[in-house]
Order: sequence, then C-alpha cells, then structure tokens
Amino acid sequence: MPQGIEQPEMPVPSEQARQSERLPGQRTPRSERWKSVWVRLPVLFVLLLVVNALTGLINGVAAATPVTGLLSGVATAGLALGAYVWLVRRLEDRRNPAELRPAEARSGLRRGALLGLGMFALVILVIALGGGYHLEGWGTFGGALTTLGLMTCVAVTEELAFRGALFRILEERTGTWGALAASGLMFGALHLVNPDATLWGALAVAVEAGLLFGAVYAATRSLWLPIGLHLGWNMAEGGVFGTSVSGSDASHGSLFTASVSGPEALTGGAFGPEASVVAIVICLIPTVFFLREARRRGRFLARGDRRPAPTAR
Repeated sequence: MPQGIEQPEMPVPSEQARQSERLPGQRTPRSERWKSVWVRLPVLFVLLLVVNALTGLINGVAAATPVTGLLSGVATAGLALGAYVWLVRRLEDRRNPAELRPAEARSGLRRGALLGLGMFALVILVIALGGGYHLEGWGTFGGALTTLGLMTCVAVTEELAFRGALFRILEERTGTWGALAASGLMFGALHLVNPDATLWGALAVAVEAGLLFGAVYAATRSLWLPIGLHLGWNMAEGGVFGTSVSGSDASHGSLFTASVSGPEALTGGAFGPEASVVAIVICLIPTVFFLREARRRGRFLARGDRRPAPTAR
C-alpha cells in the first residue's frame, strides 16, 4: 500500500451481529459460548469455591504446628492466586487479570491490612467501653502465627471467589448495585455453615463485609486492597483480640485471651463481634466512602453497561 495513505479501520462486528449471520441450526462456536456471562460466572465461581474448600482442608492438617500452619497458609494462598490467573486466561480470551497487577500487590495489601486492623480495633474499643469485652491475659505467639497463615489463605480465596469472580462478572449484566447486593448476600450466606452461625450474623456479614469489600473493589478495580482489608480484619478478630470469627472456631490462637459478656447487640454473642451493631455501623462508614469514590472515579457501572474488562500491562 502507498505510504502516507492510511487504511480505514474495519468495524468489528458485535456478538449479536455475528449470531444473526449464522445459518439456522448452526451452533455457536465454542470460543464465543465461553464469552457469555452465564457460562463464565458459574464455572469460575464454583471452581474457586472448590479451591477454597481444598485449601481449607490442607491448612486444617498443617495447623498442627505454627511453622507448618503459617507456611501452608501462605503457600496455598499463592496457589489459589495462580489458579485464578490461569482460569481467567482460559475463560476470558487469554486476558491478563488487571485486578491482580503485581505492581499494586505490596501497597494494596499493606494499606488494606492496616485499615482492617484499625477498624476492628475500633470495634473492640467501643465494645469494651460498653462493658462487653474483657481482656484476660496473654495468648500464644505461635498460635497467632498459625492463625495468620490460615487467615491469609481465607482472605485470598474468598476475595477471589466473591469479588474476583462473582462481583466482577455479574457486574457486566446487573451493574454495580446489582453485583453489590448479590455478592454481599451470597457472601453472608457462606457463613451460615459455621458452627455458631445465625441468620442475623450472616446478614450482618453481608452488610458490613460483603458491601464493604465490594465497594473497595469497585473504587480501586483491584483485588489487593480487599484481600488486605479482609486479612487485617480477620487477623485482628481471631489472631490478636481472641474473639470468634463469624461463628467458627477458625482461630488457632491469638496474642490476647479475652471473654465477652452483655447484650448480643453489643458483643455479637457466640457468632463474634461481626454480629454486633457496632461492627455494622463502623463498617458502613468506609463503605459509603468507597462507593462515593467509585462514582467520582467513573468506576460505577450502570445496569447493562458492558464495559470491557481491563487487561494488565
């Protein structure tokens, strides 16, 4: 072609146009079927839940000692991240997940962990001022390390499943509000399987954690900050202040030993502080902040806004 003359860019036919061009009875190509939200969403979400369950079993065995518990938790978290990247590339046209940019990992995890620790410390402070939290003494450093390993994997696998898969893909169809509501409710429902779970506790988790983590992802479009926030909160709850984590016995030790007493609205009862009104109110404040940030940054999607997923550079 002669130099200086630009060839006009040919328009790329839409998925609907390609479908209309097919002959009656002609099957949709396999590569295009995988692009459907209703195919990618259940496949990726279910597979990540399986990863969550398998890593939980592995870490339950490895928790016999602090060293193996910590190493196993970190290692299985890394394997879960690798599985997510591999699955996304297979299901989404070889897309490199921008939501897990390596350059953002350290900063996102650090800021998220500090925010989670600070928020839960504030929850405990308010409960203690109300007479519901009683510090009894020192726990064990080894137990806290074991809990750290376990909570590292829990934070990673749950955020990959509920924000990386469920929220992110569902948002393509329902918009941000729909994805927030659905992922929050399902995240709360996940905690109904815990030994001391209650319906109120699950609803509290859906509101305070499900909405908060979804709002953080919507504002940043990165999974690192939600993972760090999730880890910092859980670690403070089970590995520092010695309280129940979502009605489960997931903690294997903490830096402090403590007891709670008083009305369940203040303490959360057997489910733990996450079922307290205090935790709900404190978590709603940053939730509103991050939702406003998502709108300000133009990252709040309306229903039907099928904005293409970003690709990591």
